[in-house]
Amino acid sequence: MMEAAATRSEQDRLALVNNFFNRHLRFEDDRQVWNTPDYWATPLEALSRSAGDCEDFAIAKFASLRMLGVPPERLRLIYVRANIGAADSGISQAHMVLGYYPTPDAEPLVLDNLINDIRPAGRRPDLFPVFSFSDAGLWVAGASQSSADPTTRLSRWRDVLDRMSREGIRLVGSP
Repeated sequence: MMEAAATRSEQDRLALVNNFFNRHLRFEDDRQVWNTPDYWATPLEALSRSAGDCEDFAIAKFASLRMLGVPPERLRLIYVRANIGAADSGISQAHMVLGYYPTPDAEPLVLDNLINDIRPAGRRPDLFPVFSFSDAGLWVAGASQSSADPTTRLSRWRDVLDRMSREGIRLVGSP
């Protein structure tokens, strides 16, 4: 997949990466896959089990796109509350997606393991952003400026970045 995506446009890379992980990983809870309540897997770890939860899908897509040269400022992992059930059910759960920002203030395109097509955030009324982060910063929902260093605030993010580095995964253009 990486070889095929390397010569494609950025938009095509998004679609190829999104489709690859949505097809090759099955959704499973961390308790089933890792025997722990919350584990953020590297792409290699998730692929080795052919499974992961929403964070694992989002991290794998993020890392793959960064390795393919998508600039760091265009990608953020977005922690959301996702409505489940009927639109007016009032029931939500924590969920993570990958956001692609063509420009810093643009509405992001959402890459999600729940829906195969990539949609603008405005076409995802089931998702309510709480905060977003990448290796470039941490943002409160709606902010265009980073408010903190995510590696000091998010220990699981720091841990997965360290493990990816040890596995030889290099994020192109890391700050």
